[in-house]
Amino acid sequence: MNIYPLNISSQQDINNICAKIQTDSRALAYLSPKYKILHFYAENIDYRAAAFLKQELLSRGGDTIVTKHVIDGKSSSSNILLMGTSSQIKSLIQKLSSMDCWGLKDLRESLSRSFTNININKWHINSKITLDNDNTKLMAIINLTPDSFYEGSRVNESQIINTAQKFLNEGAYILDIGAESTRPGAAQVDSEEEISRLIPALKILRREFGDKLIISVDTYKALTARSAIDSGADIINDISGFSLDRDMLTTIAKLNVPYILSHIEGTPSNMKEFEGHEDIINTLQVYFTDKINALEQAGLRRENIILDPGLGFAKSEHDNFMIIKHIESLKVFGLPIMTGHSRKRFTGDKNEIAGTLAVSSLLAGRVSLLRVHDVRENLLAVSVSQSIHESQF
Repeated sequence: MNIYPLNISSQQDINNICAKIQTDSRALAYLSPKYKILHFYAENIDYRAAAFLKQELLSRGGDTIVTKHVIDGKSSSSNILLMGTSSQIKSLIQKLSSMDCWGLKDLRESLSRSFTNININKWHINSKITLDNDNTKLMAIINLTPDSFYEGSRVNESQIINTAQKFLNEGAYILDIGAESTRPGAAQVDSEEEISRLIPALKILRREFGDKLIISVDTYKALTARSAIDSGADIINDISGFSLDRDMLTTIAKLNVPYILSHIEGTPSNMKEFEGHEDIINTLQVYFTDKINALEQAGLRRENIILDPGLGFAKSEHDNFMIIKHIESLKVFGLPIMTGHSRKRFTGDKNEIAGTLAVSSLLAGRVSLLRVHDVRENLLAVSVSQSIHESQF
């Protein structure tokens, strides 16, 4: 007799196993919510609430990790990790609907929102743009700059059509065009210079490829963003999270176009070696909560927001690895996620692609967009990874 573990990581996996075992199809409704254990982390929970949550999840077959002094009341609060199947977490949320003491009301609302959002995997942003975690797409990098950190991404106006066609032929879904380098230590350029590099190229692309081409513009300046949208761009990719130009927030809200909201600290011109965050995952949670609220209050539709954790920007190697490992933590916002890890220092030598491909393979099927320099190679890595994930038992 051979007994061995299997990696059951999707709804389809459990369906295939049930078919192989010839399970009664009526049992799927009960079995499906049990195939995966969910983990929810929270900080500074009242010790009485922590004890209550542990008791309630234990009674449902799950569990809660709490500080050792919850049991004797020597600690007034505890960080917690809730562990349970989908059905167990849903049952807990229902139980909490009648509990408002010890901060449980806020916890219930947050848990319910997070539980709902992590199950959103597809977004129809507009008539042109659909993003899907189960089908990770690629954003190709085109730099109209003389000083971008990776020389292979630099093009001039005369090369723009051939470069765009090459990336499209290789499978790029979006072209991301930048006219100012955002590598650490890069010299800043003013809006006038950035626009003079960018707008002619945008107009050429629109003339050549029409409206079917999806164009993102990499800028943190409001004036450039407005000029880019007026000249045919579809998306604004702002590495600064509207922190470097005070007009970007209101400009994006008025334009109401898809907006890539990134995490960064400092500016590209003054970023130096960074020692790292005490808890980069929590840092991102606080940052994106505040930024999303500000965008919505300014008038930007929530469905226009795409999140980028800003890999490589003022982050230690450990920070970057933690973000990749726990990228699902950002799913609590219910928004598509993009990563820009291509040829960055933490993946190894920028002239070597192996580290980039390793990260792309790890993120395939977990995020919606990968921003890359090398489309053909990354598409192959993503395709193989997703084929393995989708393989049927």
